[in-house]
Amino acid sequence: MEITGGIRDDGFSQHNIWEHSETLRTLYRLRARDQVEEMTCAAQGAELLAPLVQPGDIVLDVGCGSGYFFHSLRKRFIPVEYYGIDATRCLIEIGQSELPRFGLSEDRLAILRLEDLSGEVDHVVCINVLSNIDNFHKPLERLLKIARRSVIIRESISDSASYLYVRDRFLDAGLDLGVYVNTYAREEIREFIASRGFGVREEVDRRCGGNPEMVIGFPHHWTFLVAIRNQATTLK
Repeated sequence: MEITGGIRDDGFSQHNIWEHSETLRTLYRLRARDQVEEMTCAAQGAELLAPLVQPGDIVLDVGCGSGYFFHSLRKRFIPVEYYGIDATRCLIEIGQSELPRFGLSEDRLAILRLEDLSGEVDHVVCINVLSNIDNFHKPLERLLKIARRSVIIRESISDSASYLYVRDRFLDAGLDLGVYVNTYAREEIREFIASRGFGVREEVDRRCGGNPEMVIGFPHHWTFLVAIRNQATTLK
């Protein structure tokens, strides 16, 4: 939409790489339809979450794409109320059209950027998101603030940090857009989580077994962190 003098308000969607890949949209629709193999990281995330929940707990999937993590919970009979948010409209709309047939109401998925997120939920799951934004501090703090009990993340984490901003060569033809490919230092990110009132443990990623995986041509050191709120801390 043009505001005035050639100034527009659609810059976020124009530069959001997830809005510009037909291949990705097709894959995310198949995942929402439960017609492709379950992602190993989704399976592991659900299994890490399972012992932490009580029946009726609210789980928020941040950066949910088309909401396919719901299937990982559903298949394991994990008794939680699932909600998902993502900043990419087309992916949320896929989930809203496909998941109701599996029992998830379309209002459980919302188009929402991390900057606009507030409130309280019992558990937060965030898989493969923070490594593709400029840094982890502010968004991770937001996730920790809203979580009453636990936060589970899977990101590129190693002994030392690496920050890259590179051209994504796997988008629709004719596009020239950049994406962050960051690896965070494990000591720094663990200390940050602990400073917000959480105990944190590291879990070896089942898919990669501690080895780097090449994604869009760059190494990703996938690692799970499970953060559990200390009983002595309270939400503010």
